[in-house]
Amino acid sequence: MAPRAFWTGYLKLSLVTCPVTMTPATSASGKVRFHTLNRKTGARVVARYVDAVTGDPVEEDDEVKGYPVGEDAHVMLEDADLDAVRLESTRTIDIERFVEAGSVGWIWYDKPHFLAPADKVGEEAFGVIRDAMVATATAAVSRLVLYGRERAVLVKPEGRGMVLWTLHFGGEVRPEDAYFAGLADAPKPSRDTAALIGKLISGKILDWSDDLVEDPVQARLLELIAAGKSKARRPGKGKGTSGKDGAGAAPAAGNVVDITEALRRSLAAEKAPRPGK
Repeated sequence: MAPRAFWTGYLKLSLVTCPVTMTPATSASGKVRFHTLNRKTGARVVARYVDAVTGDPVEEDDEVKGYPVGEDAHVMLEDADLDAVRLESTRTIDIERFVEAGSVGWIWYDKPHFLAPADKVGEEAFGVIRDAMVATATAAVSRLVLYGRERAVLVKPEGRGMVLWTLHFGGEVRPEDAYFAGLADAPKPSRDTAALIGKLISGKILDWSDDLVEDPVQARLLELIAAGKSKARRPGKGKGTSGKDGAGAAPAAGNVVDITEALRRSLAAEKAPRPGK
């Protein structure tokens, strides 16, 4: 069963409009999450904002956004000030621009969402827009208010539906030249070296599966929690337990003088029988 949509609105291209639903394509709901407890009592710890000078708790109505403009100096902005500069949330993905489907670099992509027609009536208009983008090999660029702020978004056809990606703004993306410009061109490998590294890569190719990106720490945490259920503590009763999960030591780094020889050794190690196999 598909999860309940977290956003409903409209997809609009000129005079073609259809109701749509949007749901995040990824979820962190299965991740292990912890509460912070008082070790002495076992009760949960409550976080509160306090005044940095007086140390007194600050009521929610007294909290205000501030932008630093100097040492200990801020410009205070009320919610009304911030609302005045935000895009009006019309709940409409109004498409006015298109780009070539593959022209948006990976670094601009932020968070994916599944976009689907909200009802049977809207399926035809939805399909017309989707199929037109497939036929022209384009993706749509628009703006939308999501997660409490204005977002630039990219809409791409995907199978029978579409995927809406929130995009990073220009000021959020660091230029790669600042990090790669100083790298010298690598010398062209010899024929033997190229053949060896090609062979090494070929021996490691697998069909894509979500098993390749499993989270081993998550599994260990669940085992640790299951083992500790019998010692679970309620506030004011008994003492808590603690444990440390040490990570394996990282292999020592070494200087590789002859890359061809290193590749030969790597291939030999790959072919060698492994314990238990």
